[in-house]
Amino acid sequence: MALSREEREGFLAEPHVAALSVDAGEGGGRGPLSVPVWYQYAPGGDVWIMTGRDSRKARLIEKAGRFSLLVDRLEPTIRYVSVEGTVEEVVPATRERLTELAARYLPAEKVASYVEFAWKDHGPQVVIRMRPRRWVGADIGSV
Repeated sequence: MALSREEREGFLAEPHVAALSVDAGEGGGRGPLSVPVWYQYAPGGDVWIMTGRDSRKARLIEKAGRFSLLVDRLEPTIRYVSVEGTVEEVVPATRERLTELAARYLPAEKVASYVEFAWKDHGPQVVIRMRPRRWVGADIGSV
């Protein structure tokens, strides 16, 4: 059963790990780049991710000007949401954004140590903000 707009947006706002896909620009020689990512989203807003400034993912997103995310779950029902859209902004990451993202996925007591490690270890990062343009979502029910 298709999800309503409110259901799609509410599901995407939950802290799922997303599969990010972006055109690899390989001229048919390869499929798109698809990798797991943490993301942030609030209903009605834009989606943002954080990645290495010089990563393959960042370069491909910059070239394509768009990307898609897919999130899903199996319990209590099989549900998924896919969102695709255009890149609206790429800005240097801040420690505050890293903390916000880590707090979405990690237990509170682990956030500070993860942020300290990631800020020092992961190198320069960027925040890429995407405006959702196309949505697909369904709840298949329980099996």
